Amino acid sequence: MKNENSKLPTDLVSDIKTRLKTLSGQINGIVKMLDEGKDPEQINIQFKSIDKGIQKAHYLLLDEVYRKALAIGIVKAVASCPGDCGNEEKIAYLKKEFPNLELSELTDKLKEIQTIENRLKDFNEK
Repeated sequence: MKNENSKLPTDLVSDIKTRLKTLSGQINGIVKMLDEGKDPEQINIQFKSIDKGIQKAHYLLLDEVYRKALAIGIVKAVASCPGDCGNEEKIAYLKKEFPNLELSELTDKLKEIQTIENRLKDFNEK
């Protein structure tokens, strides 16, 4: 049975599925172009379009997964920090900046929150 927390939002699933269906049509179009002996440059343009489309769909999925993981990490860190753990400023910064983080920043922030969680675990065990 799937964990409810791992489910993707319905609108995201719908968006990604629509994008993939469009890409499927483009791939079928390339097959037809190949069968018809179309100009390789035109076929190359279609390949580039498909590549961009798949990257965008993948980006949307990764953005959701990383944001959810970071949100859970922030919640855990806030719950673990009694107010004098030495990480309050970093946690507050992450909470404040969370909505504005780009995908490229999310992985770095996930690493930061993991470091904070490890420090908090050590702090709370003492």
